[in-house]
Amino acid sequence: MNLLDPNTLTVLAGATALGLSCGLVGTFLLLRRRALMADALAHATLPGVAGAFLIATLLGHSGRSLPVLLLGAIITGFIGVITIELITRNSRIKPDAAIAIVLGVFFGIGTVLLSFVQNSPAGARAGLDHFIFGKTALMLRDDAILTGIIALFVTLICTILFKELRLLAFDEAFARGIGRRTKALDALLLGLVGAVVVIGLQSVGLVLIVAMLVIPPAAARFWTRRLLPMATLSAFLGAASACLGVALSASNVAFASTPIKFPSGPTIVLTATFLFLLGVIFGTEQGLVSRIILRRRQAQFARTHTPASTLGGHA
Repeated sequence: MNLLDPNTLTVLAGATALGLSCGLVGTFLLLRRRALMADALAHATLPGVAGAFLIATLLGHSGRSLPVLLLGAIITGFIGVITIELITRNSRIKPDAAIAIVLGVFFGIGTVLLSFVQNSPAGARAGLDHFIFGKTALMLRDDAILTGIIALFVTLICTILFKELRLLAFDEAFARGIGRRTKALDALLLGLVGAVVVIGLQSVGLVLIVAMLVIPPAAARFWTRRLLPMATLSAFLGAASACLGVALSASNVAFASTPIKFPSGPTIVLTATFLFLLGVIFGTEQGLVSRIILRRRQAQFARTHTPASTLGGHA
């Protein structure tokens, strides 16, 4: 695939918009410690995708219509989130256990429905497995435009409600005490995550979309402790990961005289992982190199400022 090909540029633009929105909303998700919730939401979309295909086919419509499949994903994704909330509020089951239960049950239901799709006459070439592992190269112009619109919407909401989301992330009790509707804000945050997850299904798949929500903000945290720079850097790292991943996937790399084509979704995630490792090593906030330098400076300061009495001298 040529990097200057119009189709490649379309995929590049859509994937970059997805990476930007993932990095931005993932910042608040990470600080809220809700990464597992996003994982459950992503896996809960599978029965919606398969069910939407089956229902659309039975009604005589095209089951491969992307809006129809995404609508099904939205419905079951939020059913999964609501189920987790109901379990944790009305039982003694802890949130992590509730998330694991919903994740496994919904993914199991989706796998069963997917087998029905694959065995149906219209499902042989449905390509729904792309929603599991991702297929960025199949992104069309309309898909890229939809991804860009949702990414712009997510960016605007996070910008407008930045102060409220910051309070929610760092001090929920204080936010509730000054009259902020924390439950509504939490629901809005999950809604933004759900929107990003749904548009990311076709690109990186439900298995890897959570990585795009968590890795960029985790990498940004090694470079800064302030929220605004962290969110900005996270959005940049997400966009850069998607852009570089698509470019690597579009380039044919020769190995032992054999051209190798990397799958787009995993390549994007591995690129994000590489940027994360750079932060782990060279990050100015708790990076390995900065910590080594800090320890050496502290040791040198301790040696130069040690009282003479402690060195065996006389008072």
